[in-house]
Amino acid sequence: MPTTPTAPPSTHTGGEALVSALLSHGIDTIFGLPGVQNDYFYNAVYDAGDRLRVIHSRHEQGAAYMALGYALAGDRVGVYNVVPGPGFLNTTAALSTAYGCNAKVLALTGQIHTDQIGRGYGMLHEIPDQMATMRSLTKWVARIQRPQEAPRLLAMALSEMLSDRPRPVGLEIPLDVLSAKAEMSLSPLPLAVRRPAVDPDAIDRAAQLLGQAKRPLIFVGGGAMDASEEVRALAEALQAPVFATNNGRGILSSRHYLSFPLAVAHRFWAEADVVLAVGTRFTYPLLYWGVDDDLQIIRIDIDPEEHNRIAPPTVGLVADSADGLAALVDALGKYNNRRPSRQEEMAELKAAVASEQAQLQPQVAYISAIREALPDDGIFVEELTQVGYVSRFALPVYHPRTFLSTGYQGTLGWGFSTALGAKVAQPDRPVLSISGDGGFLFGVQEMATAVQHNIATVSVVFDDGAYGNVRRMQQQQYGNRVIASDLRNPDFVKLAEAFGVLGLRAHSPDELRAALEKGFAAGTPILIHAPVGEMPSPWGNVFLPRVRPVKRSA
Repeated sequence: MPTTPTAPPSTHTGGEALVSALLSHGIDTIFGLPGVQNDYFYNAVYDAGDRLRVIHSRHEQGAAYMALGYALAGDRVGVYNVVPGPGFLNTTAALSTAYGCNAKVLALTGQIHTDQIGRGYGMLHEIPDQMATMRSLTKWVARIQRPQEAPRLLAMALSEMLSDRPRPVGLEIPLDVLSAKAEMSLSPLPLAVRRPAVDPDAIDRAAQLLGQAKRPLIFVGGGAMDASEEVRALAEALQAPVFATNNGRGILSSRHYLSFPLAVAHRFWAEADVVLAVGTRFTYPLLYWGVDDDLQIIRIDIDPEEHNRIAPPTVGLVADSADGLAALVDALGKYNNRRPSRQEEMAELKAAVASEQAQLQPQVAYISAIREALPDDGIFVEELTQVGYVSRFALPVYHPRTFLSTGYQGTLGWGFSTALGAKVAQPDRPVLSISGDGGFLFGVQEMATAVQHNIATVSVVFDDGAYGNVRRMQQQQYGNRVIASDLRNPDFVKLAEAFGVLGLRAHSPDELRAALEKGFAAGTPILIHAPVGEMPSPWGNVFLPRVRPVKRSA
């Protein structure tokens, strides 16, 4: 086996060692903000020249969201760097979202002087136990305590990030370690990435259950994002419909007759005999739709903790989704009967679902306009806005990693900045973010970042003059006790123009379609203001009742 040549020892600062290590692992883009604790890191970044691109934001939360969008859209490591204390704390909403979405994000933070950590002196940017806070939002954390540790600890961080279930990791490095010099070799260090072996006995049991099933169902989440072909092959062999969570949209193209959003599975749940859940927490069906002794559950998940979190499966397979599904497809042949095509039945169901969803207006009309204007491989970043909620089940999605969602975190204000990171990762593909007037102003300052770095996203702001979901609940559920939910907004077109962004206005779905087409062709950042009124609640399509009343016996 060939070995990596070892570079002769030479003297480098901790900052230089860290930058060299980032480059050795193919990291060529970071998002961040310089500050006094990170000066020697940015000195080294400067010396790296065009080998390491810095996208500097106007707020630390923007840098972290951009790293998250970069990771989600590009299936790459997204790195952000900020000062400690308030700088790091400003990134934690994005970091918690990365954790919930199993995203490959590296939080790289500064720290105060080594001999001052934990002493409570009140040093600039000091907070109590920064690593404990970081640890609660990541898979693995460490502090670099000597310059020569930087390459090894970065390799460990990336190895942990990429092993088993991917999740964000964190590294902090004190300012004195960044500036200190030490003799070291900067030879690249290999990663040690763990991947579980597939259990053939579990595969055989699962294949037997599925092969004998009369009414099988398949559920996919973000953990199955790299298993599109395996999902399709298994679904067609079983003629089983595939239901995708928000983070699983696009794994099986919406054009496939067996592909549906999650909520449609509720129609089948009461009669299902075997269900297969792949790379998903599987929360809503298990927690709310009912589980009884007649339902056989198969879980494929790389994280063993997910298998028994709500209800124990009949068969649990700890495996990478693509590996597990490939083995399952191979094993299914000896148990599976020839099954007639359900294409006509599923086409009728798709038509019925579309007809029901069409009652949600104007949201569905706006979603139709978006889908008509956005190319098949265009990236859509949804937000916590009325059109965004409906997009989770009404927007057709054709490719993996083209529908970006916060998943269970529901992080208001993430969309615009996340879309910027997605565009940096995929510069040749259209990227569209939608926001409400409330959420957009969480990160409005990043329009300056978009202009400065020419990040040509198209952003739509649906403006109903309120935190619309909150206001509707106050009106309908709490006796019209409307409080702290109405908003006073700027003229969004003039605001965009003040930043140097082209501002457009769209008063209808048709006008939005035309504005989107113009925006995607422009090659510069675009903001589209869409004034709207109050919209009907989408939640009846999402929160569905129990249909299997008997709980599974212990």
